Amino acid sequence: MAKRVGNIYLPNCNYTSLYNAYRKAAKGKRYRGDVLQFTDNLEGNLLALLDDLQNHTYAVGAYREFYVYEPKKRLIMALPFRDRVAQWWVYSILYPIFDKTFIEDSYACRKGKGQKAAADRLQDMLKQTEVIGGKWYYLKLDIAKYFYRIYHDKLLEIIERKIKDPDMLELLKVIIKGDGTNAFGLSICDNVEDAKRLTDRGMPIGNLTSQLLANVYLNELDQFCKKVLGIKFYVRYMDDVIILSQSKEELHEIQKRISAFLEEELQLTLNKKTCIRPVSMGI
Repeated sequence: MAKRVGNIYLPNCNYTSLYNAYRKAAKGKRYRGDVLQFTDNLEGNLLALLDDLQNHTYAVGAYREFYVYEPKKRLIMALPFRDRVAQWWVYSILYPIFDKTFIEDSYACRKGKGQKAAADRLQDMLKQTEVIGGKWYYLKLDIAKYFYRIYHDKLLEIIERKIKDPDMLELLKVIIKGDGTNAFGLSICDNVEDAKRLTDRGMPIGNLTSQLLANVYLNELDQFCKKVLGIKFYVRYMDDVIILSQSKEELHEIQKRISAFLEEELQLTLNKKTCIRPVSMGI
């Protein structure tokens, strides 16, 4: 079992760390109303937040909900600026710990990665297949309503395998589960507005911690594909995965095993965009 990390909460629970989190949260947004309001009494607001974190009285503020339509309709939940400072504080502590556990070919929401790097890596893999020769196929995996379907208890279990600091675990539980009335999760249906709200799953799209923890959750799939299935040509960008193989039959078997793993271990399902096609058709 990987070494668990402790003693990360209290050593970082100080004014300087929170001020640095404020600067990151405010970057490029200094003249927005909520940022200006917070900054107007910066020291007082940071000290009040610090007091809540030190005394374990921090509660997540009310989310503002709205929809965006690119690339598809998504429900976005935005936090007050005070909570975005808290999110940056948590993220700054946890990112270096978890990033070391991720595979090289996971590209979303990571420093030095991103969409272009993922596309470039896939191009490199395709060049390797050209050198090998023969006909190649790709399996494109897409997870149904990924952010809205992350199961809270399973996520916390995965986190606890790496983090043993009880103070940090308590705060993460508050962030992930909300106050018990939050319904971050959505049932699977074509229109997000028609979906039933669920309280035991889902993470708000828009939260900084959601981006990191979504990677932590699907790192389980990465490790399964690499260590158990032994897949060589594998690229993941958040919940989109591309796998290359010379055998269509092998890809069908991989899809079947991944689908079973996702359902049994992570309570996730693949959506109808999942497909197997010849590489010659383009990806």
